[in-house]
Amino acid sequence: MVEDSSSKRKRPNILVTGTPGTGKTTMSTALAEATQLRHINIGDLVKEKNLHDGWDNDLECYIINEDLVCDELENTMEEGGNIVDYHGCDFFPERWFDCVVVLQTDNPVLYDRLFKRGYSESKLSNNIECEIFQVLLEEAKESYPQDRVIALKSDTIEDIDRNVSSLTDWVRNWNSSSQSQQN
Repeated sequence: MVEDSSSKRKRPNILVTGTPGTGKTTMSTALAEATQLRHINIGDLVKEKNLHDGWDNDLECYIINEDLVCDELENTMEEGGNIVDYHGCDFFPERWFDCVVVLQTDNPVLYDRLFKRGYSESKLSNNIECEIFQVLLEEAKESYPQDRVIALKSDTIEDIDRNVSSLTDWVRNWNSSSQSQQN
């Protein structure tokens, strides 16, 4: 019988994805603090390590080099204990993640958050459309087993607190079941 890589990890890997402005970084930071997992913000990693192919003036962001990102993360992900925070998910290997969280935000709340960030009208519209059509949820469902993908509401601080609490419980349960399988 072939063991999958998650059974070798002592700590789970979680992907937190969603449209920009849904609270991925805020929730991931709080979850990392609560669980002692490592928070990896892909946007920051791309800038810090130059894992991109230049700047896209139309989308106003770096053109991420997915191969370079995956190469950079390979060993870290195999070790486990990571929370990866990024607005895309279909290029990450399925074997890396034990849980895929898609944060969702109501359009008026999302609009206000992105407006406060100074997003241009076209970038703002693009992201609101992405949320309306649930692009990231569909991408996650197409890229990972259904039982690993969960959609969580992320409109308020209370939502974030509730999400962190339930995911912290999930990590504890994952750690317990992982330990019992090794014995």
